[in-house]
Amino acid sequence: MNKRLSLSFILLILICSCKEKDVERKIIAEARASNEVYFYANDSIKVYGDLYEKDKSAPTLLICHQGGSNSRAEYKSIIPELEKEGFNILTIDQRVGGQYYYGGHNRTVAEISKNEFGYCDAYPDMVAALDYINANGFTGKTILWGSSYSATLALKLANNNQDIIDGVLAFSPASGQPMEGCQPNAHIEALKIPLLLMKPASEMQSERSQNQIKLAKENGHQTYIADNGVHGSSMLDEDRVDGSSAQTWNVVKTFLAQFK
Repeated sequence: MNKRLSLSFILLILICSCKEKDVERKIIAEARASNEVYFYANDSIKVYGDLYEKDKSAPTLLICHQGGSNSRAEYKSIIPELEKEGFNILTIDQRVGGQYYYGGHNRTVAEISKNEFGYCDAYPDMVAALDYINANGFTGKTILWGSSYSATLALKLANNNQDIIDGVLAFSPASGQPMEGCQPNAHIEALKIPLLLMKPASEMQSERSQNQIKLAKENGHQTYIADNGVHGSSMLDEDRVDGSSAQTWNVVKTFLAQFK
């Protein structure tokens, strides 16, 4: 009996190990399909990203991850769907992130010897990414895409650059004490360009979330509550939600269609 249990335990470990390796291989394979790029923020932090280029005249999505994460792991199932829609895509690893969620590897964080940055401190990374798009001949419309804390920073970046940014998708914009110094509400109120603000139903018991959705609606912005969603952009990943993400994808693709 003990031998059977031992063999079963060993087999379980091997299966889990193989699954983890499959995930890593998938992330690496998708990275190879893109062009790794880097650029520098205004405080000399080296920011890594991946560029999926279709046509410089096509619209470009600038996509950022949530806290404790990185672009390749968080968006591994999302990027292929967006590529089908004909967008150029630039994903970046901000200085605030890691591999706590979804595994993978945050290349920007890995090269910072002493990382004491807070969420608001990642804003220059996104500014540098926008500058990279503009400096490299992309002439189509530019749309920002943020997840959790980066959704809040995307709102700020869009508000400060409404002359060159055409739209924003904000998945679960973070607020409260961790975002002290870069709260989202003033930017939601000031934005005049198209905004899609999305939250999972599980977050709507929060008064901050309720007020955020209310403010967006009052200022003419589109909102969506994903019934079976999860925090951030992962509400589009069927491996991370309880059920189908088809309706959420439909809302996102319909919003993006106006920029083609």
